Amino acid sequence: MRIKFFTEGGKGIGFGHLMRCLSLCQAFEETSAECLFVIKGTQEVRTALNRPLKLLDWLEDLELFERELKDAHLIVIDSYLAKPEHYEISCKKAGRNLFIDDFGRMEYPCGYVLNGSVYAKDLNYPQKQDVVYLLGSEYTPLRRAFWELQQKEIRKKVEKVLITFGGDDSKGMTRKVVNALEREFPHLEKLVVVGSSYKNREELYALASEKVKIYENLSAEGMKNLMLKADIAISAGGQTTYELAAVGVPSVLVAVADNQLLNCKSWHKEGFALYAGWWEDENIEEMVLAAVEKLLKHQLRLFSSTVGRRLVDGQGARRVAHKIS
Repeated sequence: MRIKFFTEGGKGIGFGHLMRCLSLCQAFEETSAECLFVIKGTQEVRTALNRPLKLLDWLEDLELFERELKDAHLIVIDSYLAKPEHYEISCKKAGRNLFIDDFGRMEYPCGYVLNGSVYAKDLNYPQKQDVVYLLGSEYTPLRRAFWELQQKEIRKKVEKVLITFGGDDSKGMTRKVVNALEREFPHLEKLVVVGSSYKNREELYALASEKVKIYENLSAEGMKNLMLKADIAISAGGQTTYELAAVGVPSVLVAVADNQLLNCKSWHKEGFALYAGWWEDENIEEMVLAAVEKLLKHQLRLFSSTVGRRLVDGQGARRVAHKIS
């Protein structure tokens, strides 16, 4: 089976869509499928994906999009920008379709609609005869490194904090959080993750020390190992939250994009994470520090870790592939 993924990513967009599509590709490859990627984005996606791909503006050129549908048995669209016309064309031209949707952004004409978000079942998706919904964190597609996970130790005392704000951290939260932690919790070891598009590297590396360790361009396996080491995490509110939940890392979340707000608040409601606030809040550093203070309590971290692992078991991508193959 030949599967073609249409998505977007890179500078100013982030890499969440790419990682989600890669996760699904890895699961479909277990069934001997072939994956091809068509991406609206910048050159950074080549390093992030490390797969054969085409960088094309399929979002603005409908004729180009239609041509790219040829010879594919399954079309996957993961986009916040695709128009209704894209889905209509895909339904007419492709035998099978999988559309990834985080918010019920439109009524889809056919196919499978996947929303692996923790809040997915609370959205009012319209019931249609030709549409099958795969909803909830049991379908969250995670990268292969997160499919089989060992039990994480929840230590009595917090020693290591993981800090991760995406591939480019376009809102500059990493340095703010590191500085705040250094001021209030100098004894804690900070494990700082930055991606290929991160700006102001010199300013960040100026903070490096015995207690501030910086990691660049980690593989999925490398990211998983850091999560297993960390006692708590401070993260943006996107796709990484599901990997943190699967590992069972008690987390503090900061929303850095509008599309992360519902995710952050839902994780807070479920009890896995503490939502510190919006990145532009005047007192966001203080709110992050207050949340970290709460997570110093061992019982709260035990509860958080249990909730995360219960809601995300890492098998979501495989479940999707099994449903569609």
